[in-house]
Amino acid sequence: MKIGICCHPTVGGSGVIATELARALAETGDEVHVMSYAVPPRWSWSGQRLFFHEVAVTQYPLFEYPPYSLALATKMVEVARQQGLDILHAHYAIPHAVSAILAKQMLAPQPVAVVTTLHGTDITLIGHDPSYIDAIRFGILRSDAVTAVSESLRQATVDKLEVDKQIDVVPNFVDASRYPEAVARRGGRRWGEDGEHVLVHISNFRPVKRVTDVVHIFFRVCQELPCRLLLVGDGPELAIAERTARELGVRERVEFVGTVAEVEDVLASADLFLLPSETESFGLAALEALACEVPVVASSAGGLPEVVVDGETGFLLPVGDVEGMSRAALRLLRDQELRRRFGTAGRRDAQERFGREAAVEGYRKVYKRALDEMARRDSVASG
Repeated sequence: MKIGICCHPTVGGSGVIATELARALAETGDEVHVMSYAVPPRWSWSGQRLFFHEVAVTQYPLFEYPPYSLALATKMVEVARQQGLDILHAHYAIPHAVSAILAKQMLAPQPVAVVTTLHGTDITLIGHDPSYIDAIRFGILRSDAVTAVSESLRQATVDKLEVDKQIDVVPNFVDASRYPEAVARRGGRRWGEDGEHVLVHISNFRPVKRVTDVVHIFFRVCQELPCRLLLVGDGPELAIAERTARELGVRERVEFVGTVAEVEDVLASADLFLLPSETESFGLAALEALACEVPVVASSAGGLPEVVVDGETGFLLPVGDVEGMSRAALRLLRDQELRRRFGTAGRRDAQERFGREAAVEGYRKVYKRALDEMARRDSVASG
């Protein structure tokens, strides 16, 4: 197949998964064309079947805000015509799915199927700004096939949007073969001193990540054990995290690592991963931690219970339960054998339930169904 993928070029879960999927599809025989306004952070050109197309937005005095959705649709049409695309795979309902549907209409009679993957913000966005609900519903209903990254997100979509549409769950995935090499490079241990436990948090530091909870958990652990916290990523709450660490007197034990393209270089050899989010559509960072044999202490919110097996690969506590998460963290850090057992189980679970091969096969099945659905509708329309 010839597949066009559009995504946000960010270190968030949607950009990472879209890029990793593009690479996996290309490595296993498909031709893939990625479209975005910048090269995704995890982009890796690897052969003749993987291509990147930049979406350039022309600046006109007439437009106070450049029309990215229209520029994206135009780029989709250009690439689809030149390359003969079969599929336009949009990661996020808005603006990507809406742009893909517009491109499909512009391409007629050239057939191209639109597949939309929901990553979470598309659905949670309507809780903060319901004016988008019609655009999101339009993107979902007009797509030839729709996927969600977790059962929790699929159900939330059905409940909030009241859509009568088949939504397949294709979970996020990891290529677990990458992680052993990072262990040899010492990973997060590079920041810790001898005798210190290394705790890690990775996010885009939005309010939903509850980063102050991360610092407060770390503060409580510091009262009992020598440890260091690695904060990986960037975002609006990063300064608040730094201020909280100063107020609690643990700033010298917190390392602000910044954005890292290959997160295994930090996760490998760490002792614990913290993710006390308000909600997570899936929790890709938690899955990457498990793949690195790092136990997870997280909130039991959204899709996280589908990723972390409570009491086997980590501990799940209610949102905001800083005391409970601190006790869970201390239990794991004090018991090396328990931590090793959780780490081994986490890596095994990541490989067995969230392996790259299964996810790629899942998306290929969705692509085939989308093409079949498009052909069926065209047949009905033609009489």
